[in-house]
Amino acid sequence: MKKTIFVFVLGLSLLLPSFTFAQDVKLTAAERKLADEITAGQLANYLYFIASDAMGGRDTPSYGLDVTAEFLKMNLQRWGFKGAGDNGSYFQKIALVRESVDNDNTKLEIGGKQYAVGNDFLRMSGSGTGSGSLVFGKNGWLVKSKGIDSFAGVDVKGKIVVLTPGTGRGLNAPPQGVTQDDLKGEKGVDWADPITHAEKAGAAGVIMTAAPNTNWNQIRNFVGRGGFAPEKLRPAASTLPVLYVSPAVADAIFAGETGDRAATAAFGMTKSATFTIAAKKETAWTQNVVALWEGSDPVLKNEMVALGAHYDHVGTNPNAPGEDKIWNGADDDGSGTVAVLAIAEALAKAKTRPKRSVLFVWHAGEEKGLVGAEYFNKYPTVDIKNVTAQLNIDMIGRSKKPGDTNPRNKELTGENGVYVIGSEMMSSTLGAITKGTNDAFLKIDYDYRYDDPKDPNRFFFRSDHFHYAKNGIPIVFWFTGVHEDYHGAGDHPDKIDYQKMEKIARTIFLTMWKLTDLKERPKVDKQLPPELTTR
Repeated sequence: MKKTIFVFVLGLSLLLPSFTFAQDVKLTAAERKLADEITAGQLANYLYFIASDAMGGRDTPSYGLDVTAEFLKMNLQRWGFKGAGDNGSYFQKIALVRESVDNDNTKLEIGGKQYAVGNDFLRMSGSGTGSGSLVFGKNGWLVKSKGIDSFAGVDVKGKIVVLTPGTGRGLNAPPQGVTQDDLKGEKGVDWADPITHAEKAGAAGVIMTAAPNTNWNQIRNFVGRGGFAPEKLRPAASTLPVLYVSPAVADAIFAGETGDRAATAAFGMTKSATFTIAAKKETAWTQNVVALWEGSDPVLKNEMVALGAHYDHVGTNPNAPGEDKIWNGADDDGSGTVAVLAIAEALAKAKTRPKRSVLFVWHAGEEKGLVGAEYFNKYPTVDIKNVTAQLNIDMIGRSKKPGDTNPRNKELTGENGVYVIGSEMMSSTLGAITKGTNDAFLKIDYDYRYDDPKDPNRFFFRSDHFHYAKNGIPIVFWFTGVHEDYHGAGDHPDKIDYQKMEKIARTIFLTMWKLTDLKERPKVDKQLPPELTTR
């Protein structure tokens, strides 16, 4: 009987090494002392600088973001970190482009009447000059598996297609009842969004019509702002001119026609349109900040544990109500930015080096769609296959105080709590190290409620770790929750719980340290759930 039990336990230990290891995470006095270098006072000093009004909210791109990058670089240099960006520098430069309308050379005439850009119509994409008869093409979608062809019964070649777009998650939202599972096969043949469908059918242009209840002034202001995006990440743009016209212009288009925007079938129209759409291209630059602390083991130092945070925020809004126009972003993600910086400083002060190297990346453009992290994963400045895990820190600075009844703080964690997301989604070992280190150290209340592929908040998709996970790298994401000042002018450094930040940053430091010391890199033994692979 005893032999049987021994064989069973031995077999179980071989099958479940991470489970066994999770019970055996030990922290030496020397390791605890390393983490003590991270202090609340240090975190506050750094955060009051990068979340000051002088940084202007650290938009991507902006002067304030560039100053913050230089501040990070200055400290990394004096602490002895190696630059791991472009050509051994501390920066991975990213070219950003933005297209805006050339108002003086953009014109539209429908049925003999001239319309003004901005007041009457907006350029959505494309450029060029052309004219043609109008044809109504319903919502523009083609989904063969559902028997949907919005252009059935009409020839749109050489014509300008008038569409009534959806109002769900965008102008190109699929028709009601169509899911992602229906959009299979070859795009443009088996299915097509309205623009692709029109382009494949040879249309000369597309006019999308605003619904009668559309707030045109709000739409005009939103579209008019435009935005920069990394040039290398931009999809190949269609040259097909696409316009969006106001409710008043839409009414004029359908006036006197045999059908209206609610027609169930496409039809030819009596009016024609002539357009000239001109665009101007602007280029700007930003950067990820990248540094390396080289490990001590001659073999294992080729592998890296990565730590990251986004150092950008959403900038300044001159139209904001009240006197405060600057979105300082102290918690989002000034807290993560300075936590990673403090971890780097503690590492530099250590008398011994970890066996593996540690890669630090401060990402730009998280608020613009995680573009800095996407750029780094698609165009890495290091051998990203040697990154064994990525530890992401985004918003760890706020606490829900006793008696707080503000509904916007409902899901904010308490003074000893933090949400942990993704630690067990791809690697049992990473999950075990994450949990075991905390259990052996400060015993913060690790809350795993959002570690769920079906999380309605979609937090897994909302920070930089997503692109590392998509790239096959196991991740952990620390996050204390959204609050009343999230993406608002009140996200100031005086509202941060620095004692809580200290505990979380120290725990992440030791989690990183334990990961650098493993005999083998954390094995990816779980498939990332399919619903978490696409944003």
